[in-house]
Amino acid sequence: MSNDNTLVRSLHDLGLSAWFGGSLMGAVGVNGAADDVHDPTERLRVASSGWARWAPVNAAAIGVHLIGAVGMLSANRERVRREPGVGTSSAVKTALTVASLGATAYSGWLGSRTAKGVGAPAAGGVTPSSGTPDDVADAQRQLRVVQWVLPLLTGALVVVSALQGEQQRPRVRAGALARSIQDRVAAAV
Repeated sequence: MSNDNTLVRSLHDLGLSAWFGGSLMGAVGVNGAADDVHDPTERLRVASSGWARWAPVNAAAIGVHLIGAVGMLSANRERVRREPGVGTSSAVKTALTVASLGATAYSGWLGSRTAKGVGAPAAGGVTPSSGTPDDVADAQRQLRVVQWVLPLLTGALVVVSALQGEQQRPRVRAGALARSIQDRVAAAV
């Protein structure tokens, strides 16, 4: 049986990359571009339109990531059970994934609330003005925070994934490493 997990690792990494990158680009690019629209009554339309175009791609990216994550967990189930630190990092990664999914769903719900204000004036995609309806302004204020929570959470997933990659590297015992360094120093002198 092959130990090559290239396909599931690729699904995991590509999906997570799109999820992280899309959330960061949306906060900076989509919401930032909406802020620059000259007509304040068009700002929510621009932000809502951009996010609506991204939503199906984001859903696919998340699905691809989850397929890859489940595949990797299945392929490494013995490591998770037996190797020190692997179970802990897997639990942290699972918690971050659940939190990221929750933040994504919440962000989508808030986005649908702001989309109801299309046509009303706003200072930006996530910034209300004095003329923004109260319910839309409330959703915008929450989105202003959540837009940064999502790249933070998915970025943390990238870091934990890197840690797990390092956990799969062969370990060199400290004594063997010290002897190797001593041998190299002695040979150089």
